[in-house]
Amino acid sequence: MTKSEVLFKEAVDYIPGGVNSPVRAFGSIGGTPRFIERADGAYMYDIDGNKYIDYVCSWGPMILGHNKREILDSVIEACKNGLSFGAATEKEVEMAKLICEIVPSIEMVRMVNSGTEAVMSAVRAARGYTRRNKIIKFAGCYHGHSDAMLVKAGSGVMTSGIPDSQGVPEGCTKDTLTAIYNDISSVEKLFEEFGEEIAAVIVEPVGANMGVVPPRKGFLEGLRSICDKYESVLIFDEVITGFRLGLDGAQGYFGVQPDLTTFGKIIGAGMPVGAYGGKREIMEMISPKGPVYQAGTLSGNPVAMAAGYTQLTILKEHPEIYTELNERSEWFFKEIEAMIKDSGAKCRLNHIGSLGCIFFTEKEVTNYKEAKEADTQKYAEYFNYMLNAGIYLAPAQFEAMFISYAHSKQDLEKTLEILNDFMRK
Repeated sequence: MTKSEVLFKEAVDYIPGGVNSPVRAFGSIGGTPRFIERADGAYMYDIDGNKYIDYVCSWGPMILGHNKREILDSVIEACKNGLSFGAATEKEVEMAKLICEIVPSIEMVRMVNSGTEAVMSAVRAARGYTRRNKIIKFAGCYHGHSDAMLVKAGSGVMTSGIPDSQGVPEGCTKDTLTAIYNDISSVEKLFEEFGEEIAAVIVEPVGANMGVVPPRKGFLEGLRSICDKYESVLIFDEVITGFRLGLDGAQGYFGVQPDLTTFGKIIGAGMPVGAYGGKREIMEMISPKGPVYQAGTLSGNPVAMAAGYTQLTILKEHPEIYTELNERSEWFFKEIEAMIKDSGAKCRLNHIGSLGCIFFTEKEVTNYKEAKEADTQKYAEYFNYMLNAGIYLAPAQFEAMFISYAHSKQDLEKTLEILNDFMRK
């Protein structure tokens, strides 16, 4: 830990909190953050030479594992032609076409630079299309750090115990309404009160920033029905679930089509990129076709497009990847559930596909309020025990565990062995 400790002490003098994204500071679990030097397959290596089985996977996009050879080669080849042009390229057209082919609800798509930017732009498009102002989001769902979305957000904000952020004027959030995840009646009440003023409902189809909280049966279908009734836009934030639960994401997994979808770094194989897309009549509101302005010099960056196009092509051409990944993940999570039962540990597991999360509570976790009741101190003990044994988990209770296709049965078995030791101790 010597090099990481020295580097972190230096970092706090030059970077707020010593990190460029809050959860990396290990603030909620204690200790010094590990500074990572490299990664390969299912493993990460810090600057002190320690090796970890990685279950963060750059917060999801490394579904094929780190440093996938085909992706790396495509990036190197793209770099040879230049890093950025600020102009149209053939690869961004190929990428847009591929996404539209893969995701049935998307007829047009616009590339951006992050999940935050994708959400911000999708919300603006929905408002421009409906000519309404109010947005419904759900407590505990995180949609990036744009002003209007930092209302009872999850993820890093939730971990810090600050549901709202200073520096956000009241005027920016006055049109953001908050409902209860998995509670369709809370949405109905808001529509009964504000009805024709609501431009859109935005939701993580699987809550993945308050831990992992799958939707109850009928919840997503209920949102679709309500939005149809009031002619509001339904936005699925698939920054986490997109191309992970399946090739067509959560909307394919649950059979519910949104009007707009936002994606994040998975479409860049981990590079800084995002996208939003959906119905043609809504997307044609975007400038220069329509009156809703959105722009970005690095949007459709050729290097990021090369990486993302390669990853999505691999996933499209090899459907067995999802079959094997989900089967392996299901086995792994079932083993954890059995372990919890056998050990009598006061915790429970939420999981879906290759996403999972252990909550240190005996109660069911179906929404933000219930997630907050989990024992975060116990999670810190769990995290540090696993980290010291070479297992790299999310450094916060309210995040997801990601399994990649690169995780072998042996990796999972080793993780289970260490977890079992912790549960019994």
